[in-house]
Amino acid sequence: MKIKKEEITIQPGKSFRIFTPSFRNYFLWHYHPEFELVYVEAVAGIRHVGKNISSFIESDLVLIGSNVPHLNFDYGLQTEYKQIVVQFKEDFFPNLIIPTAEFGNIRALFDKAYLGLSFYGKTKEQVVAKLKEMQSKNNFNSLLELFEILNIMAESSEVHELNTEDTRIKMFINDKIRMGTVYNYIHENYGKNPNVNHIASIVHLSTAAFCRYFKKQTNMTFTEFVNQYRISQAKTLLLKDHNVSEVGYAVGFESMSYFNKLFKTLVGETPSSFKKNNAFCNKLDNRHRKTQV
Repeated sequence: MKIKKEEITIQPGKSFRIFTPSFRNYFLWHYHPEFELVYVEAVAGIRHVGKNISSFIESDLVLIGSNVPHLNFDYGLQTEYKQIVVQFKEDFFPNLIIPTAEFGNIRALFDKAYLGLSFYGKTKEQVVAKLKEMQSKNNFNSLLELFEILNIMAESSEVHELNTEDTRIKMFINDKIRMGTVYNYIHENYGKNPNVNHIASIVHLSTAAFCRYFKKQTNMTFTEFVNQYRISQAKTLLLKDHNVSEVGYAVGFESMSYFNKLFKTLVGETPSSFKKNNAFCNKLDNRHRKTQV
């Protein structure tokens, strides 16, 4: 479960590949030289790109730069989901984008991708529609569609930079701690009482050393991360129509007033408001389930 280099194979005669992976039960904390565009459609989930750990609702569209460590976006999802991933051949950027003057705006997009770029709004809608069209087109027309996608993103202001610093693999290459162990421990215990002393001993660090390590890797304390993970799980349960009190207890909060306060701080609205305002996501999840039958 150490950070690992993923070996990506792209078929001869192609400069990219588009596919629909499914790894929800597999922790893949990895990096690769290839740039990657990820679209996930799910009730709620967590993204981990570089040092950024954050949650998304309904869907997510992220461009990830070369050698930026990231976790598979479907890890631990408890609801049905759809995913489309585009991976670019390693020489796609230096051999095709850089030398071509007309791709100046796309070159600027790729130059910023090491931060992890999350797109939203109309940009995401347009890109996703084209991603879905690409899957049924031949190689040449798919490539033309891909250039249109890159141009849409390059010209868009509807984008969040997920990191504020360089988090490419050179920043992580000496990391010998098994982050997968930490994730699994939190996932298995977030509804109980995750103990920082216990997880520190599991990964063979003193509590103080583990806290320094964890803060360096995630820009959060262990408690902050656990609480964010709990709130992300709470979103999923609320969207599956559980009531607020049972959700708060299910994700590990003994005080409902603290659960409501923390939820509002992290999400921007109370659990009740969130459930009411996102009721349409229940229909989305039900539609996914019917599609799978």
